[in-house]
Amino acid sequence: MSSTDSLPQASARSPFAGCAIFIAAFLVMVFLIGFSVLTLFRQFNEIARFTSEKPAPVAVTPIENQEAVLNALAGRIELFRQALGGDQGAELALTPDEINLAIAAYEPFKDLRGTFRVLEADQGQLRIAISFPLNGKPRLTRGDEKGIVTSDPRHLNGTLIAKPGLLNKEVVLKLDDLVVPGAAVPREFIDQMSPYRITERYLTDPVLGPAMGKLTRVEVKDGRLVLAKVPGEVPADLITDAQVDSATGKFFSFLGIAAVVFLTFAGVMIFIGLRAKAAKSRS
Repeated sequence: MSSTDSLPQASARSPFAGCAIFIAAFLVMVFLIGFSVLTLFRQFNEIARFTSEKPAPVAVTPIENQEAVLNALAGRIELFRQALGGDQGAELALTPDEINLAIAAYEPFKDLRGTFRVLEADQGQLRIAISFPLNGKPRLTRGDEKGIVTSDPRHLNGTLIAKPGLLNKEVVLKLDDLVVPGAAVPREFIDQMSPYRITERYLTDPVLGPAMGKLTRVEVKDGRLVLAKVPGEVPADLITDAQVDSATGKFFSFLGIAAVVFLTFAGVMIFIGLRAKAAKSRS
């Protein structure tokens, strides 16, 4: 047996490499968790700057003594629904007052009452008074037997300035601005909220869902919200799927860059450690 065979093997079986990799992976996990928690709490703190602890309910249009107006509106909506099922074009133009009346009168729109009211339709945009509930900073509360994680309620009270459009057979609002009295709303929050999928809840509705799926155009024209089906027209979605996830994509891109930097640093440290171990073994 040669003298070489009798030497102990300082090889990749050294426990240092496995331990170093495990430590690096653990540190990366801790870093990513800590970074995510820190980012969330910073986001909550920013949200608190332009939200309120209490809602500011918006007005709901009264429907008392509005039978004639409601019957006329119901007739127009029914004619529009029937026209959507045919081969010809169909169009329904609604003023802000008619939209608000529909919200107050029709059961599918009950969730919008007191939180959503169209103020104006002009220059291709809608101005909408809102009072939306949001989740605030998480906190631990005591239950009967154990702690329960809840969140401080916050409310977004202000005015949406948005352009209506179509996205995957639903009506959405692309936010141009969000005005909150006495506070500035960060552009990042507005971009993350846009498009606001106000009609997503109606996709499974047996009447509203199929009707939205037949629209080819949604726009503001002459002070009205216009819903239209144009024969032969292919719906040009105002907002692409890429734009829907743009804010999330930016966040994860930044998170990915941070992870790559940290992994590179950890890799360099492991490489230096392995070189030092190898040099020590040779000596």
